[in-house]
Amino acid sequence: MLESLGRILRIPVAALAAILFIRGAHAQNAVPLEERLLLGVGTHQGMGGVVSKRGYVPAINIKEIKELGVTAFRDDFSWSDFELPGHKLGFAAPLGRLEAQITSGIARPILILGSGHYLVPNSTPPTTDQARQRFVEYAIAAARSVANRRPLFELWNEWNIATRQNPQFNADNYLALAQVAYPAVKQAVPGAPFIVGAIGDDPDWKWTKSLLQLGLLKYSDGISIHLYNHCASPARRTATEIIERLTVFHNLVAQASGRQDFPIYLTETGWPTATAKCGVSEQVQADNMSQLILWASTAPSWLKGISLYELKDSGTNTSELEDNFGIYHFDNAPKPAVCAVGDSWAFIRASLGAKEVKLADDVVLVKSSGGKAAIWAENSSKHYQVRLKSNAPQVTFDYPCQHSPKSAAGTWMTVSSTPLLLSADGSAIPDLEIRQAQ
Repeated sequence: MLESLGRILRIPVAALAAILFIRGAHAQNAVPLEERLLLGVGTHQGMGGVVSKRGYVPAINIKEIKELGVTAFRDDFSWSDFELPGHKLGFAAPLGRLEAQITSGIARPILILGSGHYLVPNSTPPTTDQARQRFVEYAIAAARSVANRRPLFELWNEWNIATRQNPQFNADNYLALAQVAYPAVKQAVPGAPFIVGAIGDDPDWKWTKSLLQLGLLKYSDGISIHLYNHCASPARRTATEIIERLTVFHNLVAQASGRQDFPIYLTETGWPTATAKCGVSEQVQADNMSQLILWASTAPSWLKGISLYELKDSGTNTSELEDNFGIYHFDNAPKPAVCAVGDSWAFIRASLGAKEVKLADDVVLVKSSGGKAAIWAENSSKHYQVRLKSNAPQVTFDYPCQHSPKSAAGTWMTVSSTPLLLSADGSAIPDLEIRQAQ
């Protein structure tokens, strides 16, 4: 029947199958995932001065970003480094590393406009009209300096975390800064998205709700959130838990904005591979990142970006959490997450639409256009096997980092927390049967 319809419409069968699949999956205008979702990594070129104590070197890090294939990077665009004494605004030696990464064109920059300035009174945070005006002058100049690099701008970083030490970091002061910064930056660079929030750990969503009630979304093109779970119980240190909270956050934003598609960016998420109590193994880090990327292909139009924290380890102390969030080690040697992220993104980035179903209570199946599917177990302690219900000699299977596709015909394939990747050369993936591994 599909072949007959293809002949009538003069459309190749594989293309017709993709079209029909997309319609059923409610895809976002049949636009490839890589054009509707930014996949980025956090970097630290914009802090630390000329030489980075965190080991960031633009020439090396640019190659790593290219190797991963991600389409964005997120970094600090520090006020105190962009505005030098004498009210001189522009790139100088302290921001040389950031400038090099931006001008390389390797990916779209998501730039954090923030941090106070030691020469500007009441600027940490800006709490007076004078301090806010000085911030706006910096933000305009900073935005214009990178306007041709398709930037996105994010207002401050984890303002709500700072309020624990300084009550001036309150919701009212954040709103006041957004009210003056948003229109100024939009006038300077109209096409650049201006994102608010950068919300850190927020128990019971109290900070989020206070911002939303104040009407913050009126002064933005999107809102961002940071989600981590590495200090949760081991069973909850998963991509699934991150997705659950991201969905709750979306519901809060949709209710406040009256828009189901109000843009949301997950600008920080990751798992540290430290030996400390809250660390995870390198394989768990890799599996979680793979799952999150593959799931992102199913997300509706409200999800605009995911930024993985961070590109490389920031130190060498194996028991220090902040030293070990990297996808690469401190010496730039790859962790398993390098090929896991690169392979998962390569597998899904051209997807025109995808849908998620459950093969079992804790087994996820993501079926994508182009005859692709990914399957994984949400519980890392459980293993399953799946098999095609019908003969389909064109279907092959593989796993991130293995690069050895095999025929899936008649084969029981292992399903674990490491995603199983099925490819059917443009045709539909047949139905599957599943059993728990012995």
